[in-house]
Amino acid sequence: MDLIRNYIDLLMDKSTPDKPYWNIESKKNQTVKWNYVDGCMIKAILEMYYITNESKYLTFADHFIDYYVDDDGNILGYEKEEYNIDNINEGKVLFDLYALTKKEKYRKAIEILYDQLKTHPRTKTGNFWHKLIYPNQVWLDGLYMAQPFYMEYETKYNGFKNYQDIYSQFANVRKLMYNEEIKLYYHGYDESKEMFWCDKKTGLSKSFWLRSMGWFVMALVDVLEKMDEQIFYEYKALIKMLREAIDGLLLYQDDSGLWYQVIDQIGREGNYLETSGSAMISYAILKGVRLEYLPERYRVYGVKCFEGIKEKYLKLENGELNLGGICLVAGLGGKDLRDGSYEYYISEPVVNNDAKGVGPFLLAYTELLRWENEI
Repeated sequence: MDLIRNYIDLLMDKSTPDKPYWNIESKKNQTVKWNYVDGCMIKAILEMYYITNESKYLTFADHFIDYYVDDDGNILGYEKEEYNIDNINEGKVLFDLYALTKKEKYRKAIEILYDQLKTHPRTKTGNFWHKLIYPNQVWLDGLYMAQPFYMEYETKYNGFKNYQDIYSQFANVRKLMYNEEIKLYYHGYDESKEMFWCDKKTGLSKSFWLRSMGWFVMALVDVLEKMDEQIFYEYKALIKMLREAIDGLLLYQDDSGLWYQVIDQIGREGNYLETSGSAMISYAILKGVRLEYLPERYRVYGVKCFEGIKEKYLKLENGELNLGGICLVAGLGGKDLRDGSYEYYISEPVVNNDAKGVGPFLLAYTELLRWENEI
């Protein structure tokens, strides 16, 4: 395990707030602004602080986020009017940092992000649009981007008032996007049924993309953690949804412990075992077991996945550790005419050290550390 701690140190040593080593997209686009990718990484670093109590992790996370938030809570590069649900994700770390540092600027920034949710465009069924530029669309990704932040806010600051809204957004996705036969969720849904990538009868995208389901099960386990279980029916229903989703995924787990980029297309030419989505599922399983949303017997599947990723993709190259096998990005529609086909998902670049893979991998690692500390 010292190997992984050395890897975390390497990532932090190579990163500054304006040039994070783990954010391949920001390097490519030369942009410096608030984004969900950094949120994945800083959350993992804060979890390392909670487990080890080593100040270097808190110092790094605070320094990183402080750079993006001014004294009035305004966030560098954030624009509410974009109505981009991705921009909410990094807000989760503001709750942690406000509690740990007492910096009032972080509390103000939480309110700025929550204000977006108040007016964020929705489908007729009540789900947040993925982005203003993707009208009427729900992607599995978006549940992770918004709902854990939304739930934590409602629990801490709003007296559970919008719990039903959060639950309903998950319930709608279960109703509209789950395939009962294959036991998996489709990546996206277009309520208008107008987008070129969707089925004109169902509004659903074509494929079962691994990372989208990874985002989904992480969203469930993180929302449950922040939810007051006094809201009994909804709490139990989300646990049931989590277990059903994990059970479906386990039908497709490879002997290596990982899952394929297009989950159900095992052995098809071009498909590959992918790190980020696999790590997300590992984390969701391990955390789900720890918090007793899943039976203890599920732990072995999460451990097998984590060890499989480490064995296959964490490599020493030119004297430095690298985590490979990470799909850089995938989506639906847009300027690139991403059509949601099998061919599309396997065509996206595969990279090393991107936080969409590294963050969940380290979150799974923190769950293993917690387990070891309990034994």
